[in-house]
Amino acid sequence: MTVQTPVPFLDLMTPHRELEEELVGALRQALRSAAFIGGPEVDAFEREFAAYCGASHCVGVGSGTDALRFALLACGVAAGDAVVTVAHTFVATAEAISQAGAVTEFVDIDERTWNMSPDALAAYLSACDVDERTGRPLGRRTGKPIKAVVPVHLYGQMADMDRLSAIAARYGLLIVEDACQAHGAEYRSPSSNQDTGTWRRAGSFGRAAAFSFYPGKNLGACGEAGAITTNDEAVARTARMLRDHGQVRKYYHEVEGYNGRLDAIQAAFLRVKLKHLEQWTALRRDAARRYNDLLERMLTGSAVAAPFEPEWSRAVYHLYVIRVADRERVVRHLTSCGVHTGLHYPIPLHLQDCYRTWAYPSGSLPVTERVASEVLSLPMSPTLTAEQQERVVSEIEACVGYGSTPGAR
Repeated sequence: MTVQTPVPFLDLMTPHRELEEELVGALRQALRSAAFIGGPEVDAFEREFAAYCGASHCVGVGSGTDALRFALLACGVAAGDAVVTVAHTFVATAEAISQAGAVTEFVDIDERTWNMSPDALAAYLSACDVDERTGRPLGRRTGKPIKAVVPVHLYGQMADMDRLSAIAARYGLLIVEDACQAHGAEYRSPSSNQDTGTWRRAGSFGRAAAFSFYPGKNLGACGEAGAITTNDEAVARTARMLRDHGQVRKYYHEVEGYNGRLDAIQAAFLRVKLKHLEQWTALRRDAARRYNDLLERMLTGSAVAAPFEPEWSRAVYHLYVIRVADRERVVRHLTSCGVHTGLHYPIPLHLQDCYRTWAYPSGSLPVTERVASEVLSLPMSPTLTAEQQERVVSEIEACVGYGSTPGAR
């Protein structure tokens, strides 16, 4: 019996081998300069990443969770406020809201994009009571005045920012983007001309945005790192203080802050990798197109649902996620064949044990719950080969054939 080489879910080794000399050179320079915290490498990365995102400012921090927490705080979210987000995301989205002192209110996701549903947000806010003091809608779960909306650009595809922004503006709410999976993802206003409409990148829409550079991200550090982007100088200034113990300069503390700085070695590594990000994104998009083509023969029978990319979106495919009705059986089969997969995410946040006191009953977010029971992340990386993809899809087809329909389409 021939034993086939496993197909990894993510290949972190090949890009680092290819960039080894550049990365070692960056480390060597950091060692020789002894500028480990802050300094020219952090400053340069912040300038370069802000320009890449089309934002005026970038503030490097210690992680994506730091980025979202500091962004919320810098935008004025505080104890007594509520923030609306989605439950189909990594737990850090809700953690950051709680750690900023606010409470979380969940709305459902769109059945096709799996991002925050503008219709669900509008319906939720329209049914809220209004706080007489602030004029803001009151969270339906907590009764707290809602201050902000956090759309998550999940799997590398942006949420429908035009519609979400219009709804937020109608109720006087600010938007903070969770762009932790969306480095370089682009959005064009659906109302603009397809030929002349301007494409804008994640991180340039809300009052602020949060990015993660966890090693497995499209732009990943060699450790923990994150960043905030914003077009608001006051938000950037506050975020810089928050990441560094509230200091405006050494030993002068304007506010009580945190230790959440981006270290210079990670900034240097990120600068090396940022130069390659566009090429890696193109390779991810090529891989996504190949998956789409390979899966097309199964879509007729609706055994598998491929990702949906609207015409106003240019996704960067941090993950390539399908929906399949009998997911556990498919996972077992693929694992037995040496194909590694992931689940992003199997249990929505409103049903997690850590948030059971929030008392969201099962069925309260029906689309989220349905999607969470069917999503399956296939191997995806810039180094994924056509042969590997053919093997992955062949094994899926062997397992599910033309079986039951996943979800409501």
